[in-house]
Amino acid sequence: MLVVGLTGSIGSGKTTVSNLLALLGAEIIDADLIARDVVSPGSLGLQRIVDHFGGSIIDSAGVLNRSLLADRVFMDPAELVALNSLVHPLVRDVIESRIASLEVDDPAARVVVVLPLLVESGHWKERFDKIIVVDTPDSVVIDRLVRFRGMEYVDAVARLRSQASREERRAAADIVIENDGSEEDLERRVREVWTCLIAGAP
Repeated sequence: MLVVGLTGSIGSGKTTVSNLLALLGAEIIDADLIARDVVSPGSLGLQRIVDHFGGSIIDSAGVLNRSLLADRVFMDPAELVALNSLVHPLVRDVIESRIASLEVDDPAARVVVVLPLLVESGHWKERFDKIIVVDTPDSVVIDRLVRFRGMEYVDAVARLRSQASREERRAAADIVIENDGSEEDLERRVREVWTCLIAGAP
């Protein structure tokens, strides 16, 4: 089995790339979706967040107020580190469990773990057989965040700067997928990468 880490900045196009890989036959494990599950109402993850950030971080229905939490952590690097230390171990355990399950079901599977903070976390680098980085110029990312996600320019810049730089990601990459062209260009490149993955030794 080949286990690949897929990363990139916010707004880089990781989801589009992972969707294309899924269509080609990859097994996708999305850390963002898992991160949502581990802080669902009544979960250990949510309790950890409440213990650290206070009860005001959840709404009247007991659901995490993500926008409020984002405002808290992305303007304060220390709080972002604290949040990651609370949630990441839970996410890691689920990811490892799913990888183990897939290996039992299909020892020849090509597993792609979509992990936005792969480079920032450090410990994940040694876990993967290959690391794919979706690389997009900062100016393009900021424009996407403002136009398509409705973020204010200063907030978009702050979110981007809270993550690893393009240079840091590219330095960690075994494979780089440039995403600053057309959809056709991106799909062509993803197919090239998939060909490499299926040819790789398990």
